[in-house]
Parts: sequence; C-alpha cells; structure tokens
Amino acid sequence: MLCPYCQHKQTKVIDKRNVEGLSRRRRECLKCERRFNTREIIERAELKVVKKDGRRENFDYEKIKRGIARACEKRPVSQEQIDKMIMRIEEKLRKKGKEVSTRIVGDLASNEIKKVDKVAYIRFASVYKEFGEIDDFKKEIKELLGK
Repeated sequence: MLCPYCQHKQTKVIDKRNVEGLSRRRRECLKCERRFNTREIIERAELKVVKKDGRRENFDYEKIKRGIARACEKRPVSQEQIDKMIMRIEEKLRKKGKEVSTRIVGDLASNEIKKVDKVAYIRFASVYKEFGEIDDFKKEIKELLGK
C-alpha cells in the first residue's frame, strides 16, 4: 500500500472494520507518520448487465456509484450510505443470476434511494425514467406521497 502523501511503500494498519463485505482500514505511513483510510471490496464472479439494445456489459460498481452520488448531491446522504446501497443492490442482482437487465438495476437503485432520501429519489427517477415534462414529476411525487 502506497502512502497517498509521500508514496512510501510501508504502512501499518491501525484499525480495521468489516461492514457488509467492505473492509475499511485506518493506516499510518511508517515514513511520514500521516494517517489515511482505505476500503477493500471482495471481487466476485462477473455479473453481466443486458442493455436495452441487447448488448451485454460487465456490472460497473463505479458507474452505479456515480449515478447514485449525483442524485444524492447536496443531500444529507453520506458516502457510507451510498456504498451500503450499492452493496445491497449488487447482492440482490447476484441472487438473480449471472445476467440482469438494466431495468432491474434501475428499479433496485430507485428502491434503495427512495428508502434513504425522497428528493434524491425524484432526481434519480427523473433521469432513469426519462421524465420529459412537469407532469412526469407531478405523477411521481403523487405516487411517492401515496396520493
């Protein structure tokens, strides 16, 4: 592990925590003595996402992370909450098999975001469901409020 400050190759682990398949470590550089955090995720067998046009792509953790992070921008949602959402989404996708459609990925992401922040959910839904008019927003908000 390289120190992000001085690029020294030797660090020591000060603290380690495992949270739902994610290993978080607090490290200290043995040269400059500065501390930093790392995260490790267990790599799993390939998961394919079937696009609307039939193409198949590898499931991209970072791609879904960017989409959820964008929806949650300037909202009271922590990076840890976002990481946990993505891990739950990936876990549910893997239970569905080696290939899943983009619709399933989007639906799972929408449901996870909805549980955490309603405004972020509307933002995500507006892109995912391709809202074109104000009425699309009104309809989604009415459903969200149960009216």
